[in-house]
Amino acid sequence: MQPPLIVRLRGACLVVGVLCAFLLGVASAPNARADGAASGGDLTVAQSLGARELTVVVRRAEPGPLRVEVVSHAGSAAGRLTVGAAPVDRGSETSTGTVELGDLPGLYAATLRVDHAGPWELTISDGERTARIPFLVAARVVTPWERAAYGGFFAAGVLLLVALGTALISKRGWPTLIPVGALIAALTVGATGAVLSSSAPQPRPAGSLLDPTSRNIGNPYPERDLPLTTNYSRPPVNLSVRAHSAETGEPTEVQLSLTDSATGRPVDDLLVNDDALLHLMVVGPSGRFWHRHPIRTAPGEYRVSLGLNESGDYAVAAEIARRGGGVQLLRSALHVTGQSGSGALDSAPSGATLTTTEAVAGEPTTLTAGYGGSADLQPWLGMLGHLIAVGPLPDGVPAGTSAATVPIWAHAHAMAPTPAVGAQPPDETVAAYGPNMAFTFTFPQPGRYLVWAQAERGYSVMTIPTTVDVRAGVPQ
Repeated sequence: MQPPLIVRLRGACLVVGVLCAFLLGVASAPNARADGAASGGDLTVAQSLGARELTVVVRRAEPGPLRVEVVSHAGSAAGRLTVGAAPVDRGSETSTGTVELGDLPGLYAATLRVDHAGPWELTISDGERTARIPFLVAARVVTPWERAAYGGFFAAGVLLLVALGTALISKRGWPTLIPVGALIAALTVGATGAVLSSSAPQPRPAGSLLDPTSRNIGNPYPERDLPLTTNYSRPPVNLSVRAHSAETGEPTEVQLSLTDSATGRPVDDLLVNDDALLHLMVVGPSGRFWHRHPIRTAPGEYRVSLGLNESGDYAVAAEIARRGGGVQLLRSALHVTGQSGSGALDSAPSGATLTTTEAVAGEPTTLTAGYGGSADLQPWLGMLGHLIAVGPLPDGVPAGTSAATVPIWAHAHAMAPTPAVGAQPPDETVAAYGPNMAFTFTFPQPGRYLVWAQAERGYSVMTIPTTVDVRAGVPQ
């Protein structure tokens, strides 16, 4: 007959073995990703800052050091940019730094510091103008299942000590069963929470329906609990375009104002869509094309410098994505006087071609852009290539005038390879694609269309302009 104390100690050791088995099982389970890429991944935003074409990359914004990278493109001048980060909805010290752009295009970096989760604003200044880019600093979101796992295992550890102590000091064996039973219950709760935390659906990213704040970015569950029957969409946006007069041969400063069509207030809830807050596409009187990304200077206010050196009418289109409002294409027109320059079509890069299959209205058409050379094209604006089509154009009308009134403005893409689960998509530092890329687009109406295909090589955006004649399909 063994002494009762030895029996109790053996029972306690058995409980320790069970606890270790549970902990090993949980350790082998996949980790939950409560701060997924939607709220904690890299943010890439194209910016036309004066004469510079830049791409600003905020690397996985979390409290602590913040790495900001600036990609300069061919033709961008060297010089110093001042960068800063400041919180939007609660006071805190602003972090500043500098980025020294070299003579060669490429990537240049600075390190700032952010001290809490929530909405922030990144500023990029060249000394004359300042771009203000909103971004989110992610918080570590702990799901209810993770809380159950942590709480259950913590309670089990405390109860284990209680069970051992009870086994040592109690003269009877039955009091030990009380903490042992509670320990088993705590282990059950912890193990269940650990299993569910790796497979349960994650909450919506903070601010997907409502504007993000420092409070809801760390606790997105109230947003998830919003009734699905409620319509959270927002009204369409009104676009106002103004050009500030410039001397002949000087760039024209174009100002864009976005207002809510219901309230008339500035629209300041744009989401980054295809690596830009706002895609601006302009067609000049003679058919010259611009695809730029104006800087945000204030809520609802954007500015960009364009070489509008030809008098006449310019067609303007702005593509945006509004929180809760989806992607919107806003169209307007701009009349410029007092200029005497030529607005001839931009020429295609040497060796570049754009071919199409037979274009029939209502049927898919494949347009293949060939840029010659080797497979060294880089992703641009999150895609391998961009295709813009405008039409059908009426005969005998200047391109800028007709483009402002034609029914079709389309923006299609050649997609980059799908990254592995949890991986970041390829950025502009990767040059491994092409030299040919195919676009599929269905022209809805017959007629003549202006078409531009764009891709990037050597940090230089190449544009191939052409016209496509689309014949009418066979009536069904």
